[in-house]
Amino acid sequence: MKELFHRTSVRKYQDKQVEDEKAEMMLKGAMAAPSAGNQQPWEFYVVKNKETIEKLSKTSPYASCCASAPLAFVACYRTNCRMPEYAHIDMSAAVENLLLEADSLGLGAVWLGIAPLKERMDAVREVLNIPENLEAFAIIPCGYPESVRPQQDRFDKDRIHYVL
Repeated sequence: MKELFHRTSVRKYQDKQVEDEKAEMMLKGAMAAPSAGNQQPWEFYVVKNKETIEKLSKTSPYASCCASAPLAFVACYRTNCRMPEYAHIDMSAAVENLLLEADSLGLGAVWLGIAPLKERMDAVREVLNIPENLEAFAIIPCGYPESVRPQQDRFDKDRIHYVL
């Protein structure tokens, strides 16, 4: 998977819409993620409305890059899943899959953490009118990158510990 070594966080986008087929492929990738006990706690909001995306850009001090995105996903998890203590781990795997699929499709995206900060989760809930049985986990703005840059090499042998 070349995307593992190519994907970067993209915060600036071209003024070009993301095709519905590509958004659906990203969601399929997200939902292919492993989850604890196969609970699959995820639900996704696909936001194309510019006014709503602008409102989402104000739900966190780090979300301003949303404002220029033609598309934003809001990843949520069900609070009534079988193993809620693992929902954040499950959601992390789903969001990573979504990001990797975006890269494979020639798109750029960035993971904007919302959970576990209640004030941010509540702000997103208010913007999207999210029902009480769901919690906002992350916002993922997405689009065609304004520019492409190489991924940093983060491999560090000093962080590897072999137990023989």
